[in-house]
Amino acid sequence: MKAHFQYCFIGAGSMAEAIIAGLIQKGKATPAEIAVINRQNNDRLKDLSRRYGVDYPLDKAEAVRRARTLILAVKPKDMDFALQQWGEIIRMDQRVISVAAGISTAWIEQRLGAKAAVIRAMPNTSSMIGCSATALCPGQYAVEKDLEEAKQTFDAIGYTVRVTEQDMDAVTGLSGSGPAYIYYVVEALEQAGISAGLSQPIARQLTLQTLVGAAHMLLETEEEPAELRRRISSPGGTTMAGLETLDSHQFHQTLVRAVHRATERSRELGEAWSDSTVRS
Repeated sequence: MKAHFQYCFIGAGSMAEAIIAGLIQKGKATPAEIAVINRQNNDRLKDLSRRYGVDYPLDKAEAVRRARTLILAVKPKDMDFALQQWGEIIRMDQRVISVAAGISTAWIEQRLGAKAAVIRAMPNTSSMIGCSATALCPGQYAVEKDLEEAKQTFDAIGYTVRVTEQDMDAVTGLSGSGPAYIYYVVEALEQAGISAGLSQPIARQLTLQTLVGAAHMLLETEEEPAELRRRISSPGGTTMAGLETLDSHQFHQTLVRAVHRATERSRELGEAWSDSTVRS
């Protein structure tokens, strides 16, 4: 059976919308090639249809059957219900991409009615503006073509890398939670500028442009961050004075510990969630 839809999104939240917007804007799919279904809340489906022109079929089962790629964009707590509802009708010639944190490809494969290719993706919240850092890992039935097409899908919302599944918790701790760390630093820098006498708008503008400029320096020069830091840290100068203060408060080590703890917590949540669904 020829697929009518290139993509069918199961779940219609903010991540689904970000991917839909990216696919359409980058020309990866037309609105007519995208279907969106969810458990309830038809108003949300109508809103996405008005905004992007995508389909929200009344026959949800038919939409699942006729899609080449299914994107599981539900919350982790809703994944068991979604796969109970749709897993048995998914075919082995379909591709299943999950963006639910903490749920392994093996767990999903066990709940499908066929040996379909399953790929796990971990985007981050910057996907909303097309600047996500997304990691992909394959399940046991996914081949190179499946990974390449998944990469093209997530390239529409930012930058994509491939990792092994055992690295996905580290991805969650680093790039999944990473935007929050950066926002935390921006909060502190902005407040520091205000307390030093700057107005809030000026402190915000200078902080954000400094952040953007530093990121572009790293991307465009491809220099090591330690080298770029060294070049602007003259002995006895202002930057060195600030860095010495950061070092005295173990700023570097604190960030490392934050990523490690988030990674550990991702692993804990995944294990606890999987155990609870097995017992239920």
